[in-house]
Amino acid sequence: MFKSWPNPRAVASWCLYDFANSVYVAVIPATVWSAYYSQAICGGGGEGPLWWGRAVSLTMLFVAVTSPFMGAIADLAGWRKRLLIIYTVASVIATALLATVAPGMVVYGFILSVIAGIGFEGAMVFYNAYMPALSPPERRGRLSGMGYAIGYAGSFLGLIAVLPLINAEMYAAAFAVVAVLYFGFALPSFIWLPGQHVATHGIGAAARNGWRGAKQTARDIWKIKPLRRFLLSFLLYQDGVLTIIFFSSIFARQVLGFEMSDLILVYIVVQISALVGASIWAKPTDTKGPKFVVLAMIIQWIVIVTLVYFVEEKLTFFIVAALAGTGLGAIQSASRALMATFIPNGREGEFFGFYSLCGKSSSILGPLVFGWIASATGGDLRLAALSVLVFFVVGGGVLISVRPNAEPPTQKP
Repeated sequence: MFKSWPNPRAVASWCLYDFANSVYVAVIPATVWSAYYSQAICGGGGEGPLWWGRAVSLTMLFVAVTSPFMGAIADLAGWRKRLLIIYTVASVIATALLATVAPGMVVYGFILSVIAGIGFEGAMVFYNAYMPALSPPERRGRLSGMGYAIGYAGSFLGLIAVLPLINAEMYAAAFAVVAVLYFGFALPSFIWLPGQHVATHGIGAAARNGWRGAKQTARDIWKIKPLRRFLLSFLLYQDGVLTIIFFSSIFARQVLGFEMSDLILVYIVVQISALVGASIWAKPTDTKGPKFVVLAMIIQWIVIVTLVYFVEEKLTFFIVAALAGTGLGAIQSASRALMATFIPNGREGEFFGFYSLCGKSSSILGPLVFGWIASATGGDLRLAALSVLVFFVVGGGVLISVRPNAEPPTQKP
């Protein structure tokens, strides 16, 4: 699988990192922890989704504000790999400490949720920035899709690993297992991902120039009309995707009466279908273009949200979840590949920092709106889910006017 790539060991470790953090995503924010925190820790009802929405939004706000600055530091000081390790370890430690949260410890659980989320989301800035260096432009769609596909295999492993523990209601042990798997599969990337280009600044000078560099990057991005339109579109439709992900388990548990083991089975279905979807759409991302794939997936997500509003039975929810899975990896992989077409060589950290800013900023409004509607209506999660439609419709409308570059710029501004 990896022998045909210029640096096969680095590519393999890059993909394994996606495997590692997908274990975290599958069990913590997407299924077990989000539902457990909402019901067992917060007491359910409308307050659980409200507190979880606050945790997600604060996480994304912090990462959104700091990502351009940290991306500039990574590029100037050559700290991309170090920051990847620091953020990842912070997330692993906070995940392990979730095992110490007991019912009623709402604030403590909230703080750990935010730290774990910041570590995971922040590390993705530096992880994504490696992609242009690991593959030529004509193969980035395949590399991006391969990373997501292997990541979904990681999600599957994580869910299978904790399922017996969840059935036995050993939640603390389940969270500890996630932390171990997360760190273990991330370790190869700490060893084999290449160091960055030679640093142009020391860490102190990089920090002092970080905000200046971030402002310059913002100005440079603003000058590229297709890029700023794409980032606005990405901010909108990604808000829809992430809001559905963060609240799907809470919806299934509170509206349809799913048990924790049912939630894991649903997410296993999502991971299998996502693996298939990411694999199927990887080549079309290169042949038909990432914009085509993203637009197709936006239409699919509009259908999914509409179906969620009307779903009444568990079997129907399983079917909708499978449909959602096929569009999950494809839209994320194609979006990352589309972003890469706009980035000048040598500025990957800065530009992916702003890409992360838009992605995380998108996750500030959606969860707040979802949680607010759920709380204001006494727990009407169907109406809260339906509100997500507007993000896909408007985001797709903006993306239609975007013309991607055939290749990324080669000159530094």
